[in-house]
Amino acid sequence: MGNIVAIVGRPNVGKSTLYNRLIGERQAIIDDTSGVTRDRQYGASFWNGKHFTVIDTGGFVQNSEDVFESAIRSQVKIAIEEAGLLIFMVDVTTGITDLDEQVAEMLRKSDKEVLLAVNKVDNAQRLLEANEFWSLGFEETYFLSSVTGSGTGELLDALTEKIEEEEETQSDTPKIAILGQPNVGKSSLTNALLGEDRNIVTDIAGTTRDSIHSKYNKFGKEFLLIDTAGIRKKAKVHENLEFYSVMRAIKALDEADVCMLLIDAQTGVEAQDLSIFRLAIKRNKGVVILVNKWDLMEKETNTARDFEKEVRNRLAPFNDVPVIFTSVLEKQRIFKAIEAALAVYENRQRKIKTSELNDIMLEAIERTPPPAYRGRFIKIKYVTQLPTYYPAFAFFCNSPKHIKESYRNYLENQIRKNFDFTGVPISVFFRNK
Repeated sequence: MGNIVAIVGRPNVGKSTLYNRLIGERQAIIDDTSGVTRDRQYGASFWNGKHFTVIDTGGFVQNSEDVFESAIRSQVKIAIEEAGLLIFMVDVTTGITDLDEQVAEMLRKSDKEVLLAVNKVDNAQRLLEANEFWSLGFEETYFLSSVTGSGTGELLDALTEKIEEEEETQSDTPKIAILGQPNVGKSSLTNALLGEDRNIVTDIAGTTRDSIHSKYNKFGKEFLLIDTAGIRKKAKVHENLEFYSVMRAIKALDEADVCMLLIDAQTGVEAQDLSIFRLAIKRNKGVVILVNKWDLMEKETNTARDFEKEVRNRLAPFNDVPVIFTSVLEKQRIFKAIEAALAVYENRQRKIKTSELNDIMLEAIERTPPPAYRGRFIKIKYVTQLPTYYPAFAFFCNSPKHIKESYRNYLENQIRKNFDFTGVPISVFFRNK
């Protein structure tokens, strides 16, 4: 299962700032106003050789203080149930509030590992004031400043000690996960493929209660199908519906070899779809894009071509993925989608002979050599595919640290041009010869 770390706490304590620092990019919007985080934020992080997923549990947009407290408590309950580790964030400048006490009480009753992060501790005076937070009763308490980054290294060291890195095991049976936002047709696709009502399907987002694994063995094809809706419908809690979806999807994504990402033709590629796509790429999973509900679209001569172009623009820079227009309801092109997913699985397993790889790539390098660094020529002498569960290549050269990102992209494009790795992320490394 996926290593999910959820950051919980009341509004405006710096959760989004810490989230941005942990994933290494400025993805979440931050502001001094409470409740700025409207969309669910989740991204991949790597520290001390461990991969894990970080979720920022913001998303509070109501004005009523009572509703605020109710929403926070609901999200903390979900985080306790679904996440593997919890970072409980508080603010030294306000001290311990009543809401902090309520959250702390819920966390103490859980059986999950909790790391208390006291934020905005950026000088000696505040460090002295922060001692009051020991009274919350958490043995592992860390004093940090998410803005400057001080103290976050110690937090990450402690966090990764508790994470067990799960190595992907090779299996002869492809595992295909169906991902997407609520109500895009994930369960309907599973039912259509299996030829039976394996899953309950309604127009209400959140019908699927758990991730469902189904064995497919028809028409000479065999694979494990994972319907990852995994949403538990909570009455009148619309804000948290997506939270369940995200956590269950991440867990199922980690299990899969290939992800079929369903998007709604009527809404196009949305921010949530891009987040799922990027997470799959960072996890080195194969990806197939299914544009569902295509039967509901008004079409002209070039509608599909223009729509596909727009999808690829949104997915850039990595857009070498199959894009298939489907209607699950009408069973249009759903088996073509499976064929594409199995082809991507084969691409992910593809091994290139070292001799063939060198013949082609060294010629491409000779045609366009890497730019010199401070007058020193960079020479790439040898290339080999690494023995990983996804396509990864090592180029041996005299100055690996000085090869620019643009040239790395050139080499990847040359690999894709000469070998079929459609739908699969490629990793390129440079090593001393």
